[in-house]
Amino acid sequence: MMFWWKWRAMLGYWVARRLFNQRWAVETDWLWEWMQGQFARMATYDDVQAKAFYGHLLLHKGQGMGARNEGVRLLRLAAQAGDARSAYQLGVYSLQESIHQAGDPQQAADWFELALQHGHPTAGIKLLELYGEGGPEQTRDEKKAARIREQLGEHPLI
Repeated sequence: MMFWWKWRAMLGYWVARRLFNQRWAVETDWLWEWMQGQFARMATYDDVQAKAFYGHLLLHKGQGMGARNEGVRLLRLAAQAGDARSAYQLGVYSLQESIHQAGDPQQAADWFELALQHGHPTAGIKLLELYGEGGPEQTRDEKKAARIREQLGEHPLI
């Protein structure tokens, strides 16, 4: 019986992801509600890609702090499971200051390190900004900057 529910969630998620690219579907309230339900259901099945997708969606398009916090939670789970884009996004989010949080360069550096470990192409550049001479005082570390430069080698953006 459990297989049936997971298969149903996978099918609903597949349909919702196809509809997500259709403007009319996103602008139709009842259909958008259904699509979000499919994204949320698939994210509960420990699907890393679904967690990453829905987390990004909630962080950037969700309404209210509850949606944003859930987006960050899903991105954290996806990043810890190996999703480089989620780790990078958490690093960017950690640097942002708002009325709800102060920017945290050290936490951002940790997320960028994880993103770099998982192969994110620009995480190393962000780390060089944090570790380099012009970076925040909390994260400035020339030894780490040299290690990142060596690791990036002939990266085209450096």
